[in-house]
Amino acid sequence: MPSPEAPPRSMPPALVHEGERVLRICNACRYCEGFCAVFPAIERRLQFPESDLGYLANLCHDCGECLDACQYAPPHEFAVDLPRTLSEIRRETYRAYAWPGVLGRLFTRTGLARFIGVLGAPAMALVLVVLAVDPSVLFSAHADAEGAFYRVVPHDVMIAVFGTLGLLVAVALLVGLVRFWRDAGGTSGRAPDPSAVRRAASDALTLRYLDGGGPGCAYPEDVASPARRRYHHLTFYGFMLCFAATTVAAVYHNVMGWPAPYALWSVPVVLGCLGGVGLLVGPAGLLRLKMRRDPERRDRTQTGMDVTFLVALFLTSLTGFLLLALRESSAMGVTLAVHLGLVAGVFLTMPYGKFVHGFYRFAALVRNAVEVELEAEAAGEAKRRSGVNPGV
Repeated sequence: MPSPEAPPRSMPPALVHEGERVLRICNACRYCEGFCAVFPAIERRLQFPESDLGYLANLCHDCGECLDACQYAPPHEFAVDLPRTLSEIRRETYRAYAWPGVLGRLFTRTGLARFIGVLGAPAMALVLVVLAVDPSVLFSAHADAEGAFYRVVPHDVMIAVFGTLGLLVAVALLVGLVRFWRDAGGTSGRAPDPSAVRRAASDALTLRYLDGGGPGCAYPEDVASPARRRYHHLTFYGFMLCFAATTVAAVYHNVMGWPAPYALWSVPVVLGCLGGVGLLVGPAGLLRLKMRRDPERRDRTQTGMDVTFLVALFLTSLTGFLLLALRESSAMGVTLAVHLGLVAGVFLTMPYGKFVHGFYRFAALVRNAVEVELEAEAAGEAKRRSGVNPGV
């Protein structure tokens, strides 16, 4: 297991200075304190060290509401653009805490990440399958009763490849998360209370802070809308349903002795179809919103990373449905190779693309919940010392 110790931070000094400048102005103004968790967290501070910049940046959900409300936004001479500043800092945290560190460069080289994740892995998988599988097997129709998928790619090969990828991804994500928490998770050193974790989980699963403090997120335009929140829900829960489908299928195969493919009404297929719909509609909707956003509000590097991830999810789901429709046809072998390549591409880029934001944002929400609890405890203690009943 690699060391999870946080590496020395290497955020560009100019970005650190800009982050401190903008947050000091926000702390003095406090007009936006009701919009999300970021502004109360800012108000709990007088200083903004680099570690706190990373925490606040990952607490931000990039709804853009504060920019629309800001009286100091460009073209004002203060030029406060908090969403853009926090987006740039957020990307730097992804790079700084990545493991292995050299692969953190992928966060600033989105063209390479896009090639690997969306084009490179499926192309390589298709080439390997064509070279390794007899054409009479690859281009022939196989009945479900024959274990159609495993006639093309043996089960043991699938387990070896995706088991290895899954282990490497899990280690990389865990190391990055621990590094982030040790550096930006607070100075108390104590583990978060279960109540703080529960509160953070509730905030994350409901996307509480994508409402902009009101009816919705001012994204992609300056009109509040719940669309972004809904598409995020479809994407997240679609992914989780697909993961559940894979887990149930593994139990079917390894415990029950029932090899795939499974019947259309089986639990794995139903879960996978529901999740697949989420991974078609959610990413497509988010891509549509992203393309409608004012170019002046986009961080181009961040946009490239986001688009790569969303396109990869969409294509993975699309080829999954094609595989379901063609699984007893002669086109199944090629479709399976492309689908598995896309899944591998998603796996490979998980620790070095947009996927990591979920882990860091959850950690930031946990720290925020801890701070809220500590603030409430301090307020209660102050009332007790002053002789005021805290329940009044």
